[in-house]
Amino acid sequence: MNAATLALIVAAAFALLAVVALAWALMERRRATTAEAKAWDLHEQFTTADARARMLEDQSGATAELLKAQATQQAGAVAEELLKRTEESFRNRELMAQERIAAQLKPVADTLAKFEAQVTAVEKARAEEQGGLKSQIAALMDASVATQAEARKLSAALRRGAGVQGRWGEQTLRNVLEAAGLAHQYDFVEQFSLDTEEGRRRPDVKVRMPAGAVFAIDAKCSLNAFMDAQEATDDVLREAAMVRHAQSVRTHMQGLSAKAYWDQFAAERSPDFVAMFVPGDGFLAAALDRLPDLMTEAMDKRVLIVTPTTLFALCKAVAYGWRVEEQAANADHIARLGRDLYARLSVMGGHVAAMGKALETATGRYNQFVASLETQVLTQARRFEDLKVDHEDKEIPELAPIEGGVRPLAKLAAEPAPADKH
Repeated sequence: MNAATLALIVAAAFALLAVVALAWALMERRRATTAEAKAWDLHEQFTTADARARMLEDQSGATAELLKAQATQQAGAVAEELLKRTEESFRNRELMAQERIAAQLKPVADTLAKFEAQVTAVEKARAEEQGGLKSQIAALMDASVATQAEARKLSAALRRGAGVQGRWGEQTLRNVLEAAGLAHQYDFVEQFSLDTEEGRRRPDVKVRMPAGAVFAIDAKCSLNAFMDAQEATDDVLREAAMVRHAQSVRTHMQGLSAKAYWDQFAAERSPDFVAMFVPGDGFLAAALDRLPDLMTEAMDKRVLIVTPTTLFALCKAVAYGWRVEEQAANADHIARLGRDLYARLSVMGGHVAAMGKALETATGRYNQFVASLETQVLTQARRFEDLKVDHEDKEIPELAPIEGGVRPLAKLAAEPAPADKH
């Protein structure tokens, strides 16, 4: 291939490329025109749409305001209606809740009402009792004042001399003996005298015991030192007076032991002790606080120191012994009456047995008489009836014998003793 040919081919190629490029440029221009036209159309459409949108936006704003106003009004009405319904529902629920609570609280209310009534009654009773208690306290205070006054009178009276103390002790002793069930002048004797080798002795009381035994009681214990202790204003003076009181009780106990009353009642089988009566537990307690071994010493000397409490128990035992002895005497009397009654029943049983034998003999004689009458007499007498003898319509009755016998008194006979099983 030569250069010209090659040049032609190259020129032809370039021409072809130019044609293709022109065609391509025309096509692109057409496309650009078309695109521009479309763009313009789109721009117009956009402008129209924008105008429409603005118009719609203006319309939608008004409509929105209208709808908003309508919605606000409807929402207010709905809210008001809903509020009314809510309030009504809440009111109904509140009423139902109140009714339910009232129904549930009714038993509690009834119980509270009963409790309130009970509290009122209790308060009323308490007020009445408080009033009664106040009156009782007032009466107790009056009684305490009266007791204090009587105590002062008693203390002043006891201060007058040994005679007043002795009479008070004797009266207290008599009260204890009678409270224990002993009878004056029967179970105990007051103010009697004994003639002894040492002279005449005069114990305050002689107590009679069952089986003829007796024991003496002395009530002449001095209480002057104890009264001094009660009136003392100083503890030292009070304690000194109490020590003197204890020594006074001990001295009186020793003197009472020396009198040996049990020997004076030897003929009446007296127990070997004498009772020393102290007219108050406090008097003895004060002495025992200072002399703890006083009771042991007194018992060693055959002196039984008694107070109203212990003497009451002692005399109560004596009264019980009298009651037992009386019951034993009544039992002996009942046994004698039983033996006498048995003897009389035995005699009466003999009479009844003799009467039974007599009745049995009379019955036998009667039966013999009836048999003889029927066999020897009535057979001949009834022949008059066969002969039609006028007998004034009187018939001879049937004479029946007595069949039953007389019952013997079997229990009057002594029953045989039961045989010894051994």
